[in-house]
Amino acid sequence: MLTLDEVCLDYGAFRALDRLSLAAAEGALVVLLGANGAGKSSIFRAVSGLHRLAAGRISLGGRDLAGVSPAGVVRAGLVHCPEGRMLFPAMTVEKNVRLGAYVHRRDRAGVKRGLDEVMAMFPVLAEKRHQPAGSLSGGQQQMVALGRALMGRPKVLLLDEPSLGLAPLVVRQMFDAVAAVNRRGTTVLLAEQNAHAALGIASHAYVVEGGRIVLDGPPDALRNDDRVRRAYLGG
Repeated sequence: MLTLDEVCLDYGAFRALDRLSLAAAEGALVVLLGANGAGKSSIFRAVSGLHRLAAGRISLGGRDLAGVSPAGVVRAGLVHCPEGRMLFPAMTVEKNVRLGAYVHRRDRAGVKRGLDEVMAMFPVLAEKRHQPAGSLSGGQQQMVALGRALMGRPKVLLLDEPSLGLAPLVVRQMFDAVAAVNRRGTTVLLAEQNAHAALGIASHAYVVEGGRIVLDGPPDALRNDDRVRRAYLGG
């Protein structure tokens, strides 16, 4: 469904992605493992149309995404939930979530249905829907960010470090939610440093270093790879 072929991305003179290729099949949950600065967020920026490629091709369901605006990418069915949540802290929880439906705003019934689904998935947000998003805990804010992304009705969902800074119990809840979204048929590309949790829900995984894919395979194979165990699993 989502394919990156020989993608290069530059920030000025710095090459952030160097001939990087990967694929996420329809219905898959694909994990990107890598340290800070490895290139995971740059992959997402490239796919989302936030940064123009220096070379290569990105396609979604066979459609070339070259030159497609970020809003056009969302309309095509790909939604990016960025690292750091990027909420509007003074706005209510509900308004933050509703923002994710911007490209579908004329479909009022669909927007309401999506909002109801998000609130059912995260009951604590339903309880706090009229509170400022900035008053919530870090875990609850991440729920808002994920709910906002789901309002875009993604066929492919990009999740960038959703467990960052969260307590272990909340991390487990977040990964359970991501797995549930995937089971409903949404293809998920998940960038994570929490390798234990990520490999536990993945169908395939890639290891990113220096803007390149250096290793990939099914989760069990990566768990048993000495390089992965040393770098990401503490073994």
